[in-house]
Amino acid sequence: MRTLAFTGILLAVVSAPAIGQSSGQGDVSVTIYNNNLALVQDVRRLNIPAGRSVQSFPGVSGQIRAETVGFNAANTGIIEQNFDYDLLSPQKLMEKAVGETVTIVRINPATGAERRERAKVLAANGGVVLQIGSRIEVLRDDRLPTRVIFDKVPSNLRARPTLSVTLNSSRSGTRPAQLSYLTGGMGWKADYVALFDENAGKMDVQGWVTLTNSTGTTFSNAKTLLVAGTPSVNGRSNRGGRNNIRRAGTETANRESLGDFYLYPLAARTTIANAQTKQVSFLDVTGAPAQKTYEYSNGWLNTRNEPQSAATVLQFSSSADGGLGDALPAGTVRVYMKDASGQPQFIGENNIGHTPMGSELGLKTGEAFDVKVKPTVTERKRLNARKWRTSMTYELTNARPAAVTVSLIQNGLDFYWDDTRIVSESMASERRSSNSVVWKVPVPANGRATVTAVFETRF
Repeated sequence: MRTLAFTGILLAVVSAPAIGQSSGQGDVSVTIYNNNLALVQDVRRLNIPAGRSVQSFPGVSGQIRAETVGFNAANTGIIEQNFDYDLLSPQKLMEKAVGETVTIVRINPATGAERRERAKVLAANGGVVLQIGSRIEVLRDDRLPTRVIFDKVPSNLRARPTLSVTLNSSRSGTRPAQLSYLTGGMGWKADYVALFDENAGKMDVQGWVTLTNSTGTTFSNAKTLLVAGTPSVNGRSNRGGRNNIRRAGTETANRESLGDFYLYPLAARTTIANAQTKQVSFLDVTGAPAQKTYEYSNGWLNTRNEPQSAATVLQFSSSADGGLGDALPAGTVRVYMKDASGQPQFIGENNIGHTPMGSELGLKTGEAFDVKVKPTVTERKRLNARKWRTSMTYELTNARPAAVTVSLIQNGLDFYWDDTRIVSESMASERRSSNSVVWKVPVPANGRATVTAVFETRF
């Protein structure tokens, strides 16, 4: 007998052994994608009789996409399949008992005497209404020992998500059967811990795979394969936001690929528990070259009344020669530096997208305390109906005890290369596109620098 609690009242079910059900998961393989999607392949040994029979598969995902279910067993075909996700609970048990007869057991607290009555459940909406003989009674939590005994568990209530498959087999006997399906509620991402040594110009990086499981089901001792990439689902794929790649690499990583995706298998089988976050190491690099730089981007016609902080940017490579030496799955990079006592301290984080090996990356980790930029529009003059002349001054200051170089970026110049022209500038710039230019401005220690430029644009 199983006993359940319902609004302070004990509920019990007179249990009979289950018939014709598999004992649970078999040899499980889980392929997990980045976009809240996983492929589960579960091989179980089933005793399948000849002819038509129903086999139940408990232990499937509560977020199974039933239309993706595949079943394969020798000499066997599928006639029908049903996914039962109405899970057994005290509330559900009472709701399913409406119109049925149950046994009410009350105990006299003074004498301990037990009294049983058969009752018909009339309603279970916000409370339970019973018919006991000729009287109608509301089942209340009045602190008196009361139990409700059910004759059986309704066939459409399951203790866990269950897939039922109607089969037709040409022979009887035990054989392996493979169940496969797609499910939501499971995903993974990469997390990186970077320890940056500014003086040495190097960093150590530890990469972690972070798995999440909210399917409602635990997958025990599963062979786990992670796919880095975003497969299209229902004709849609998530391109995501900025990936912080400054230049995409052209090197092929030494990893198994599947189509245009890289595979990251876990070295050993693992249990992926429901409502659990699990981390597994996949990257460990020591002494990779890295450097800190400063950047400031200014929008078109932006004048600042107060100096603005330049962004602190960590630059590094995923190249095999002088970099991290691997393709990097999308995730978050958290950067630490050691303080004067040698204790690592957090200095910032940023995201990367799926990054091919050989790429150059630039991650903004925060805003500089001591490096400031003050852009000013000093003159704005209309030359004719289709041309304007704009004069800009940029004042850069550095309160650090060492010289720095700031990448000063002016955006918003135009949409077409031929329509934008720099008439004059105090130092040479690099044209990044028709829409922006960049100056690499050296700023002395405890000093300042000024850049001036005159633009001719359509606006």
